[in-house]
Amino acid sequence: MAAMTSSASATSAHVGPPGSPVVLDRREGPYGEVVLRRHGELLQIIANGCFLMDTSDGRSERLLVDAARQALDGRSEPAVLIGGLGVGFSLAHAAQDPRWGRITVVEREPAIVGWHRDGPLSPLSARAFDDPRTTIVQNDLVTYVNETSDTFDALCLDIDNGPGWTVDEGNQGLYSPAGLAGCARVLRPGGVLAVWSAQPSAEFEGSLRNAGFQRVRTEEIPVARGVPDVVHLAVRPG
Repeated sequence: MAAMTSSASATSAHVGPPGSPVVLDRREGPYGEVVLRRHGELLQIIANGCFLMDTSDGRSERLLVDAARQALDGRSEPAVLIGGLGVGFSLAHAAQDPRWGRITVVEREPAIVGWHRDGPLSPLSARAFDDPRTTIVQNDLVTYVNETSDTFDALCLDIDNGPGWTVDEGNQGLYSPAGLAGCARVLRPGGVLAVWSAQPSAEFEGSLRNAGFQRVRTEEIPVARGVPDVVHLAVRPG
């Protein structure tokens, strides 16, 4: 889906300031209805009536980016692909780190890109959008990794609730053997795949190993309540 994340955790839809949310924009996109609304100080993205993410907490997104970089082998100015723009936490955090080289973000929802370029989400991402290292690609992530000729040192993917809890049926292909093969194809030898998830998945860890990835592990991010969010990490051999 390369746009829809739930990195604020699945419980965030029920946590926030009192009062009713105010709709700021509602658009019919290529994958259905997308809504941006304000609830107190929070901005929230809703797709086809499903709460996806808000601006309450960016710890998960920051860990996603940092864990990928830390798992690399010290190479200079590594190129990173961020799958899913969301509310911009991952991009903003990557752009704040001078050690990253090229930063490419793949986002399939034009509405979300627009909200960042000149809409209510622009204060969160304007500096990152202006960073000369940043490129925004409007495309489906699964399509992109199967078709691009570019290669990367790290893939930081946050497109839905995770391998076992997809927001969109099309995202299931990313976690399939063919999808993981596509991820490996665009990763340089020794490159890192980092995948955000709302819950740990031993099955997905097995899928990563079966796809030929090494050093497979899972890092947890505590949340206010419920099971921790996690980042699945794996390294392409080479």
